Amino acid sequence: MSQAGQNNSAMGPLPPTVPTSFVTDLGTAVPAANVLNVPGGSSVVNNDNGLMTTGSGNTLTVELTNRQTGTVTTTDATPTTIITFALGAAPGVFYFRGSLAAFDKTDVAGGAYDYTSGVRTTGAAGVELGTEFKDEFEELAMENSDFNVIVSGNNFVVQVIGLAGKTIDWNADLNFRFVG
Repeated sequence: MSQAGQNNSAMGPLPPTVPTSFVTDLGTAVPAANVLNVPGGSSVVNNDNGLMTTGSGNTLTVELTNRQTGTVTTTDATPTTIITFALGAAPGVFYFRGSLAAFDKTDVAGGAYDYTSGVRTTGAAGVELGTEFKDEFEELAMENSDFNVIVSGNNFVVQVIGLAGKTIDWNADLNFRFVG
């Protein structure tokens, strides 16, 4: 038996109300042809919540904030920058937390590392308050690899140091808090 016919609200519940716009932290997204794109990402925007939404057209973007990531491949023991974080023009203090993962493709070996660091900036130049290298997990083939954090000008820089003749893929993330 067919159920085709005119909708009659007296015969049952009304269909659900469908939203026509999505208000975000920055802007409004409006579905186009009933499609709303919702990509994710990350941003170096300083936001105490650590999360930000933006809306434009039919896209509502959800981003983790207060973070930066980087990847690099090394084939020697030269210090190589994986992340450069600009400290900005506002004077204040940053607290950084970071981690790195390394995979030695030549020897099929790995390493994992993390650190914390404090940096003050005048808005024109940074000063390292201190850094603690917390965890260093390495297989024997990776024991001579390393990483370092430095302040250069008004930038916080994360560097990795690979091994001569070894192809190592590095992946790093940096999270921060700022007060100024």
